[in-house]
Amino acid sequence: MSAPQVPSGNPSFVQMADSNSGARTVPAPPEPGSASLPRGDSARAETLRTGMVALGLQGDEAAAAGLLAYLDLLSKWNRHYNLSAVRDPQQMLQVHLLDCLAVLPALDRRLPAGTGVRILDAGSGGGLPGVVLALLRPHWQVCCVDTVAKKAAFIRQVAGELNLKNLSAEHARVESLALPPFDVAVSRAFASLSDFCTLTRRHLAPGGVWLAMKGRAPDEEIAALPANIAVFHVEQLQVPGLDAQRCLVWMRPR
Repeated sequence: MSAPQVPSGNPSFVQMADSNSGARTVPAPPEPGSASLPRGDSARAETLRTGMVALGLQGDEAAAAGLLAYLDLLSKWNRHYNLSAVRDPQQMLQVHLLDCLAVLPALDRRLPAGTGVRILDAGSGGGLPGVVLALLRPHWQVCCVDTVAKKAAFIRQVAGELNLKNLSAEHARVESLALPPFDVAVSRAFASLSDFCTLTRRHLAPGGVWLAMKGRAPDEEIAALPANIAVFHVEQLQVPGLDAQRCLVWMRPR
């Protein structure tokens, strides 16, 4: 699938590949700061707004509108491609968007303010958490990697439609990438801790860290890590509205 293109003479529209009818024209998203989050009759918008407030991420209406636009794209593509086992849009918001948003405060505390931060999302699937991180933190450079071509194509489509110049996607095995190093390598349901660190180790910049998103604390996986990988923090998360255990496993090379 080709990357989205802006038709000449009309910069307010982008081309989107449709699996049934070929390319079609859809409105481009508004520039950052000009979008407003739907109110009133939108249950998804209210759930998202409430969740962002609970996480201390309130106040960015444009980013919230972008998250809902991303969710719409994910739902649309999911009808034709297996991007997510979750099909219901409201459930997607809860178990995907808010789950990934819950990681942001932890990353904000660890990463320096300003530009130049590079994040690798290994085994990104439909762009989780990479797309969410790129939407909320436009000063971070986020690269999503997946071995499935249609998933990488979807993330590129999202980057084009939502005007995310800080988001890129690679169709490749993560261990075979030839890219500049990253400050953080993150994974969500990608692999065991040992495999995740082994496959991405050469992509970490000096001082870089691994961040694995997990459900309950993976004690057995932590015990199986090689001696040259140190777990320096296991951080419990509370995802708004989600009655399930979530944690972050922070690791660094020894």
